[in-house]
Amino acid sequence: MARSALSGLKVVALEQAVAGPFATHLLADMGADVLKVERPGTGDVIRGWDRAVHGLSSGFVWLNRAKRSIALDVRKPSGQAVLRRLAEQADVFLTNLGPGAADRLGMGYEQLSQLSPRLIYCNISGYGLDGPYRDAKAYDLLIQGEAGILATTGYPDAPAKVGIPLSDLGAGMYAALGILMALYQRERTGRGQFLDVSMFEAMLEWLGYFPHHYWHQGEEPERVGMRHHYNVPYGPYLARDQRYVCLAVASARDWEVVCRQVFERPDLLDDPRFADPPGRREHRKELEAIVEAIFRQRDSQDWLERLKAADLAYGELRGIADVLAHPQIAARALVREVDSPVGPVPTIESALRLSDSPVAEGPLPSLGGDTQAVLREAGYSQQEIDALVKNGVIS
Repeated sequence: MARSALSGLKVVALEQAVAGPFATHLLADMGADVLKVERPGTGDVIRGWDRAVHGLSSGFVWLNRAKRSIALDVRKPSGQAVLRRLAEQADVFLTNLGPGAADRLGMGYEQLSQLSPRLIYCNISGYGLDGPYRDAKAYDLLIQGEAGILATTGYPDAPAKVGIPLSDLGAGMYAALGILMALYQRERTGRGQFLDVSMFEAMLEWLGYFPHHYWHQGEEPERVGMRHHYNVPYGPYLARDQRYVCLAVASARDWEVVCRQVFERPDLLDDPRFADPPGRREHRKELEAIVEAIFRQRDSQDWLERLKAADLAYGELRGIADVLAHPQIAARALVREVDSPVGPVPTIESALRLSDSPVAEGPLPSLGGDTQAVLREAGYSQQEIDALVKNGVIS
């Protein structure tokens, strides 16, 4: 059987919440041995966010399958010694505890790279390791505001937060990608390196075309609700049966086909206000009112069939129950059960599909459930392990 792409890669993760755990979640799914270092007694802070999964936190279930948990008190010198030994034997060390936290524990890049020059060290923080916001507390909502995401979402009278923790996920993806790049470079140089990944910078790059409209047009983005900022019509429209149909008009051909075949309103093509994308955007209010009135004339299924027959982009606006019943999920087996301390639980399958590298299958770890096994692998004797337990360093 083929091995997972990252089989044999060892990652030590001093992580919590979402950004760090999402990065290592991607690595663990591809076969990396992720050693998750948690605080004895309480563990990762996300373990306490809710009890939705038979008493387990939904966030923890989401982000931590196929990892191994080590309950280690890194505030104690002997705990720091354990962590240094694990890091010395690892390929990757990742932390998202905040700027300076790892250094204060003696786990900064300068200290650990002296033990292992091949170590890839990744630090995820809110704003990066220098600059005036270096030490500012960073949560997803705050970063969405500071990086301009909130300025682009919502309605004219009020902004709206993106529902998922976007800045955490963005930083986690950049971290995982950067780690893989550094590992590739290490194959040629034999040396590790330091990665400084920030949530703010992840969102700054994801602002996309908005900075260019400001630089070249002096334009702040308007908030357009569920619509597209620059393409009209584009968004969910309410049909006669009170269900939304998502329409995307992204080219001149789309506009012509939707007017002639779907709306049966070829007269719209002759209206000079709507002749091109800038015109349709300038006259958004008038055009949206026309399109909304058109959609109210038929039921959603009728519109979906018309859009499909016209070979246009379309979709439904689904709630979570409808999403989880999506035929694509069944066809591609996108829900997988994993073992956990409370029995098998469903999880969403990895979005990564490599033809010769299967997704790793591993259980959800109990807090500290792998501590002794990991320490034995690191060379600790049972007598040494017992002493660490007695002194409250591990549990």
